[in-house]
Amino acid sequence: MNIEIICVGSLKEPYLKSAESEYIKRLSVYCKIMVTELREERLPQRAGPAEEESVRALEGEALLAAAGKHEGAYVFALDMRGGQLTSEKFADRFGELALTGKSNVVFLIGGSLGLSGAVRKKADYVLSFSEMTFPHQLMRVILLEQIYRAQKILRGEPYHK
Repeated sequence: MNIEIICVGSLKEPYLKSAESEYIKRLSVYCKIMVTELREERLPQRAGPAEEESVRALEGEALLAAAGKHEGAYVFALDMRGGQLTSEKFADRFGELALTGKSNVVFLIGGSLGLSGAVRKKADYVLSFSEMTFPHQLMRVILLEQIYRAQKILRGEPYHK
């Protein structure tokens, strides 16, 4: 399976970079995984709702353009308004995708303002990890951990609970 995580912004904290590297290394045994970082749009300090929506739209266009390079890929968009899955159900989703011949999977993570409606609409599945808000940089590490956990579950390999 080929998995690409396309995200707005870059990791700045060394501990997040280290965690990302560790999970990418662990996942390389199970799949081809790649992380693509897109430029985060600048937002004026006292931005109003219209300016925020404009930034979401620009970042959304960039996310969709990057995802569009993977024709036929199954696209997950991470958004707190999406559906929630247990780790086991998330693993099942990967198993189902493999059985139906979907070997390319793309995950989209927006910037600090979240995703545009266009991105949510284009996604095959809008996934929420919680009703809580997480920094988008941390979400990338959480997603990598859950992808790794899903691979272990699918293969019946032990992983801490």
